[in-house]
Amino acid sequence: MENQYCKVGQVTPIEANRNAISLLEYQYQNFLEKASNLEYTDAKLVEFFEQKAQKIKKVLENMMN
Repeated sequence: MENQYCKVGQVTPIEANRNAISLLEYQYQNFLEKASNLEYTDAKLVEFFEQKAQKIKKVLENMMN
Protein backbone atom coordinates (compact mmCIF):
# COMPACT_ATOMS: atom_id res chain seq x y z
CA MET A 1 0.00 0.00 0.00
CA GLU A 2 1.32 3.43 -0.93
CA ASN A 3 1.56 6.26 1.52
CA GLN A 4 -1.16 8.83 1.07
CA TYR A 5 -0.60 12.39 2.06
CA CYS A 6 -3.24 15.04 2.36
CA LYS A 7 -2.60 18.72 2.58
CA VAL A 8 -4.37 20.02 5.65
CA GLY A 9 -6.21 23.19 4.84
CA GLN A 10 -5.99 22.67 1.09
CA VAL A 11 -8.89 24.35 -0.67
CA THR A 12 -10.32 23.48 -4.05
CA PRO A 13 -11.61 26.54 -5.88
CA ILE A 14 -15.39 26.55 -6.28
CA GLU A 15 -14.95 27.20 -10.02
CA ALA A 16 -13.38 23.76 -10.36
CA ASN A 17 -16.72 22.17 -9.51
CA ARG A 18 -18.90 21.57 -12.59
CA ASN A 19 -22.05 22.30 -10.55
CA ALA A 20 -20.58 25.47 -9.05
CA ILE A 21 -23.30 27.83 -10.28
CA SER A 22 -26.17 25.75 -8.94
CA LEU A 23 -24.32 25.25 -5.63
CA LEU A 24 -23.69 28.98 -5.28
CA GLU A 25 -27.30 29.80 -6.16
CA TYR A 26 -28.45 27.36 -3.48
CA GLN A 27 -26.12 28.90 -0.89
CA TYR A 28 -27.23 32.40 -1.85
CA GLN A 29 -30.91 31.54 -1.39
CA ASN A 30 -30.14 29.67 1.83
CA PHE A 31 -28.37 32.66 3.40
CA LEU A 32 -31.17 35.03 2.37
CA GLU A 33 -33.74 32.66 3.87
CA LYS A 34 -31.81 32.40 7.13
CA ALA A 35 -31.57 36.19 7.29
CA SER A 36 -35.30 36.62 6.76
CA ASN A 37 -36.13 33.98 9.39
CA LEU A 38 -34.07 35.80 12.03
CA GLU A 39 -35.15 39.30 11.05
CA TYR A 40 -36.82 40.12 14.37
CA THR A 41 -34.59 38.15 16.73
CA ASP A 42 -30.90 38.79 16.04
CA ALA A 43 -29.88 41.81 13.95
CA LYS A 44 -26.16 40.97 13.94
CA LEU A 45 -26.77 37.45 12.69
CA VAL A 46 -29.10 38.80 9.99
CA GLU A 47 -26.38 41.21 8.90
CA PHE A 48 -23.85 38.36 8.78
CA PHE A 49 -26.11 36.20 6.58
CA GLU A 50 -26.88 39.14 4.29
CA GLN A 51 -23.16 39.89 3.87
CA LYS A 52 -22.49 36.25 3.02
CA ALA A 53 -25.30 36.33 0.45
CA GLN A 54 -23.88 39.50 -1.13
CA LYS A 55 -20.42 37.93 -1.43
CA ILE A 56 -21.90 34.86 -3.11
CA LYS A 57 -23.92 37.10 -5.44
CA LYS A 58 -20.72 38.87 -6.54
CA VAL A 59 -19.02 35.55 -7.23
CA LEU A 60 -22.03 34.40 -9.26
CA GLU A 61 -22.05 37.62 -11.27
CA ASN A 62 -18.33 37.23 -12.02
CA MET A 63 -18.83 33.63 -13.13
CA MET A 64 -21.69 34.60 -15.45
CA ASN A 65 -19.58 37.26 -17.23
